[in-house]
Amino acid sequence: MSAVETPSTMAPATLSELMSVWRARDVEEWSHSPGTYRTLAEKILGQGEPLLAYDVVSEALAKWPEDIRLRQLQGLALARSGATERANAILETLRQAGQTDEETLGMLGRTYKDLASRAGAEREKFLRRAAEIYTQAYESSGGYWSGINAATMNLLIGETDRACRIAGKVREQCLKEVEDPGGDSYWEVAALGEAALICRDWAEAEKWYALAAKEGARRFGDLHSSRRNARLILQHWKTDPAKIDKYLHVPPVIVFAGHMIDRPDRAAPRFPQELESAVAKAIRDKIDKLKPGFGFSAAACGSDILFLEAMLDTGAEVSVVLPYNREQFVRDSVELLPDSNWRARFEHVFEHAAHIVTASTQRLELGGISYDFGNEMLLGLADIHARRLEAELIPLAVWDGTSGDGPGGTASVVENWRALGHKPEIVDLARMLDGQGRRGDSYPKPHADNSPRDESVRLADAAPSKQFTSRIVAILFADAVGFSKLAEDEVPRFVQHFLGAIAQLSEQFRTKIIAKNTWGDGLYFVFSDVDLAGRFALELANLVASTKWEEKGLRSGLSLRIALHAGPVYEFDDPITGNRNYSGTHVSRAARIEPITPPGQVYASESFAALAAARRAESFICDYVGQTPMAKGYGTLPTYHVRQSST
Repeated sequence: MSAVETPSTMAPATLSELMSVWRARDVEEWSHSPGTYRTLAEKILGQGEPLLAYDVVSEALAKWPEDIRLRQLQGLALARSGATERANAILETLRQAGQTDEETLGMLGRTYKDLASRAGAEREKFLRRAAEIYTQAYESSGGYWSGINAATMNLLIGETDRACRIAGKVREQCLKEVEDPGGDSYWEVAALGEAALICRDWAEAEKWYALAAKEGARRFGDLHSSRRNARLILQHWKTDPAKIDKYLHVPPVIVFAGHMIDRPDRAAPRFPQELESAVAKAIRDKIDKLKPGFGFSAAACGSDILFLEAMLDTGAEVSVVLPYNREQFVRDSVELLPDSNWRARFEHVFEHAAHIVTASTQRLELGGISYDFGNEMLLGLADIHARRLEAELIPLAVWDGTSGDGPGGTASVVENWRALGHKPEIVDLARMLDGQGRRGDSYPKPHADNSPRDESVRLADAAPSKQFTSRIVAILFADAVGFSKLAEDEVPRFVQHFLGAIAQLSEQFRTKIIAKNTWGDGLYFVFSDVDLAGRFALELANLVASTKWEEKGLRSGLSLRIALHAGPVYEFDDPITGNRNYSGTHVSRAARIEPITPPGQVYASESFAALAAARRAESFICDYVGQTPMAKGYGTLPTYHVRQSST
């Protein structure tokens, strides 16, 4: 792709190519018109990446806040990322401002359809609202897109005759459209498939969905959207969705882990250099069998890079998650073999990755905790991606079957996957070594890699574990909004009632709160459990919002800004207080999120959202907010809004 290409001049592009356009953008040049942003966001949404599309639209809305199409795309990006309530609010605001075009109403109808999908007793109400809005959009515009959705929603609320009547009209429209060759006809073809399902013509539905699959190849966001509607219809008709799913298939997401290639001074072989070709072939065989569309991996020399190369060769989208900063990671885990080309291969996969995430800015020098954290981030981000597209998540490891590689190693990753109920695919290094006669009684049991990772493990073993160690924790910072306006005589009542109520709530979580502190209006809690940290944060926000503080002798309007983060920290006996304390860059990162959190809300970092997904937290949901500037010039970080789960 040439450096001067923009979204509007590009043919259908891969996500990696679209990412390259976004990273290389000239902000000054793009600031002349919102069209470039609109086109890029639309293409990215088609690829199934609503979080990135939201960031594109947010930058544009800072310049053109009243642009209708940008606000529509913002709502669609939020809806596709799962932030349905926020999307609904944005689109309702547009409708109330007089925007009753097909796009606005259609997207608004989609949010009510999504609300219905996770509602209990109110499901029927949301379905009827979706049917009403889609029907209004169709009657005013005559557009097939709103028409087919109106037909589907009317079917779901029991208006079968009306649904088939609208579906028939849409069919006539779309048949005329697809007769004209050239151009993108995906949505017309998909609408024809949906119309056939509504009228229970299974053979015709299969015909049109097979064509839609060809038209929408690798447009996983669009395929997912079509599949959701098809499944709703088939569920209504109590029919097996398998026949349609095979056409609207979104490929699996693979999360990967594996051994690095042996260093020359390794005492016992595990992944010797001469096995590289065999391991590469075994990985490719697994990929050919599983047919994934997305891969998440670190990028160490050996298994990681072999996996990323194989995925890129198939045209799959890859995301690289580094446990800590790139420069140190390259020294520790890439440039291990003299006169090798691993560094160049690292740079190649790094350049072609759709996403790059750095879990920590620095590596903790104690234990393998940075690697454990990076592996949990890998799993969590892969899980979030798979859930968003309703795709299968498959763990894959290159592993020798032993448990001797220490914290953060492949064995611990596989063990964690299995403990969570996953069934990982394994490339068996031990079998390959046995085939070469490299393993057996004459060889000592394999031990940990001769790498900085294992040097830090040895340091951890040598250190007094009780006095100074490391662990992954969840961190909460909160600040009382309105405290600075309290009169002097209100401060004692604030301590007694406001802080007292929070103290009572914290007692319910005391087994998982491992540290806590206050300073004036500030709160600080450290949790050993991510799920309970999220639950506590939401209950804390509800406590403060629902209490009538004026009845306690305080002014009304008191609220909290609550921020959550998770990451590896140092744990030690504080020489000043004598209490167990926690410190490190991740504590500072948590503190930077609180000032940018809206009053009454709970915001979280990407790390917290990823670990919540990895550990299958069920009591709350994390909705993407966007790339948010942190306080005190700390930089810009992906931020999530934490809300109560509806299940």
